[in-house]
Amino acid sequence: MNFISVLSCLSLLLAAAFAQQAQPCVVPPLMNGGFSLMAANGLVMSTGTITYDALGQRMRVRNYGLIGNQTFAMDQLMLFNKKVYYEIDWSNLSCTKKALDTSFIPMQVPADAKLMGQVFLGSSSSWGMGVLSNTWYGSLPQNGMYMSVFTEIGCIPMTFMAYTPASGWTTVSTFNWVLGNTNPMDYSPPSFCSKSQLMETETPDTVFTALESLAMKTKKEE
Repeated sequence: MNFISVLSCLSLLLAAAFAQQAQPCVVPPLMNGGFSLMAANGLVMSTGTITYDALGQRMRVRNYGLIGNQTFAMDQLMLFNKKVYYEIDWSNLSCTKKALDTSFIPMQVPADAKLMGQVFLGSSSSWGMGVLSNTWYGSLPQNGMYMSVFTEIGCIPMTFMAYTPASGWTTVSTFNWVLGNTNPMDYSPPSFCSKSQLMETETPDTVFTALESLAMKTKKEE
């Protein structure tokens, strides 16, 4: 009986240890919040808002920032479920429709992500002084790599870093997340986008090249 009891205790301990190991989590189905972005190896600095629908695989990004000494405003609707995104220009009521590579969505923890570690952001010395978070990493298409930080409780995205040879380094920090969406129209393109034709490109844009597209256009024009 003693031997069986020892085996039972060891089994319980192993099960508890496995349960405590962080697993790739699932983000809340609907969220909206703010973000700051540095991209194109420092060429682009911006801040804005994100609304995200994990169920419908849709994201709206409104972005305001600097490219060198120039300011810009960008409104993008990314429809991962349809593999397209829209760049919306409210100043002249125009729309550009482009192909979107959906192999990686930074708002989610990929199933094949590897755990780098679990740490407290802030302090664990007293309640409310820190946030327990998990850092994940993995590879991206086109010889890229990423590292992302999500909260242990709630699976809320916090920071994200990525590198691809084509777009360089991209760093995104998020904040002020609220669960739920207040405006379902965020995920529908404006009426003046209805006649937009899909722009032909050699390869679809990723989330990163999409966020940097205005910067790349400005850099080419200089």
